Amino acid sequence: MSPVLVWLRRDLRLHDHAALYHALKSGQPVIPVFVFDTDILAGLPQDDRRVEFIWESLKQLKTELLKHGGDLVVRYGRAVELIPQLVAEFGVSAVYANHDYEPSAIYRDQCVATALAEKGIALHTFKDQVVFERAEVLSKTGGMYSVFTPYKRAWLAQLNDFYLKPYPVVRYLQQLARLPAQYFPSLKELGFARSNLGELNMPVGLAGGEQLFADFCQRIDRYHEARDFPAVKGPSYLSVHLRFGTVSVRELATYAYRHGGAGAETWLSELIWREFYMQILWHRPEVVEHAFKPEYDALPFPNREDWFAAWCEGRTGFPIVDAAMRQLNQTGYMHNRLRMIVASFLVKDLLIDWRWGERYFAEKLIDFDLAANNGGWQWAASTGCDAQPYFRIFNPVSQSEKFDSEGKFIKRYCPELAMLPAKAIHAPWLSKPLEMQAAGITLGVDYPLPIVEHAVQREAALALFRR
Repeated sequence: MSPVLVWLRRDLRLHDHAALYHALKSGQPVIPVFVFDTDILAGLPQDDRRVEFIWESLKQLKTELLKHGGDLVVRYGRAVELIPQLVAEFGVSAVYANHDYEPSAIYRDQCVATALAEKGIALHTFKDQVVFERAEVLSKTGGMYSVFTPYKRAWLAQLNDFYLKPYPVVRYLQQLARLPAQYFPSLKELGFARSNLGELNMPVGLAGGEQLFADFCQRIDRYHEARDFPAVKGPSYLSVHLRFGTVSVRELATYAYRHGGAGAETWLSELIWREFYMQILWHRPEVVEHAFKPEYDALPFPNREDWFAAWCEGRTGFPIVDAAMRQLNQTGYMHNRLRMIVASFLVKDLLIDWRWGERYFAEKLIDFDLAANNGGWQWAASTGCDAQPYFRIFNPVSQSEKFDSEGKFIKRYCPELAMLPAKAIHAPWLSKPLEMQAAGITLGVDYPLPIVEHAVQREAALALFRR
């Protein structure tokens, strides 16, 4: 009996897995495959944390497959070439995969499907990384939603047990193909090296996703109160696991939906925001390069490169912005409230095109997701769907005072400010000379002076958008 191939991408797990389930149910031997796709990896730094996260997750996945009598086939190269080659190598009769919604991935899958069709092989694809995809949630007029709240209402109204039901993969794992031992390449062989992922103690892979989810279930009732404070353990920290599919979105949504309470309801809203941005990307793929609102597509941003460099490096002189950017650079993660603050600061204070910041986040975030990153940046820049109105501009000082009142987060990532009292740490340039002297800080030497004046830049931003 000829085997079938399961092409893993953003779904690095063995449980509740749509494509794997359907492949196993076909009754044919199943070969799981992962391709380190050079079309994606080209240009990434050697110590890219995402590559190491994927590599560690695949190691765990391989171990689990071996326990069930199967194995994982790993290849390095262009997926559009390697998938058809693997079909020939293993005499495969069909390929199974889960949907991807990013324009480049859609094009890749179309190319693979065409190449396979020429060999008489079908590419079967399934919904897996979302509860509702593409055009499954539409307005009463049959169009896409461009405002979140009515989308959320429609999403919840359409939800039932059918959409949350997990795929019972485990009971069919005996259908895995018995393969000779498959070689697992080292990071070095893939052209990469260890990052600081281990030093950060970030839980990775299937085990890491389970660990973080179990921990968050103990805290979910306080989520709505704690999620906005970066010095508090408020978020789920599951975003990277959702990104690479080491957890099941159906499992997370089911728990939030059935658990109830303000914390769970707020977290479920965040999961729905994720799908809201994914349906925007599906309906309007041009948002990858352009503003959702065409009238804002060519705003004449001054785009000062020295200011952008200061923002990237965390030396703007605004402590909450600098601490957030240093967190991103050092860990590959940034707290969600801080993402909004630094995005608003880049666009509305420094008057730099949101696309510059979006690209920087895409390079640095371990949980980078095109739809969410694009949607979040366009929200902050007032150019997107259901976005912050252009005249609502975050004040970085008041945001800092509200969400890091004691300066604990700032002190962690801007240790040169650690001796400042809490009241002074949010705007050190307003501190009394004796206060600065007691803290051992000379502005412009130990910590930067602010590169802009918020009130002045706010007026400049308003003028820019009105124009």
